[in-house]
Amino acid sequence: MRLAGISVSRHILLAYVISGFFAALAGVILASRVGIAQPSVGVAFELDAIAACVIGGASLAGGRGSVVGTLFGVVVLALIDNLLNFYGVQSFWQQVLKGLIIVGVVLVRRREQ
Repeated sequence: MRLAGISVSRHILLAYVISGFFAALAGVILASRVGIAQPSVGVAFELDAIAACVIGGASLAGGRGSVVGTLFGVVVLALIDNLLNFYGVQSFWQQVLKGLIIVGVVLVRRREQ
């Protein structure tokens, strides 16, 4: 891209700045919801992020996925979380179910290809 006149270093720096800004915003929102600010509060949130992306159509191998699909995955995962909380399912089993959902969606997508 350097030969096309695009400043690669500036775009890399901009990507890091935007990522840091949204990470800080997410931390402030999480701290305001939970009431404390500890590094261990967001443990296992990466499973939710992966599950939402996979449900929304993103490939674990990369190269596929869209913002609209990811938003759909977030809505579906939030619905599943709310239903499991409503029925009083323990958090351990909720994590197990999310893992099974990821495995199931990956297997279904693998058969489609």
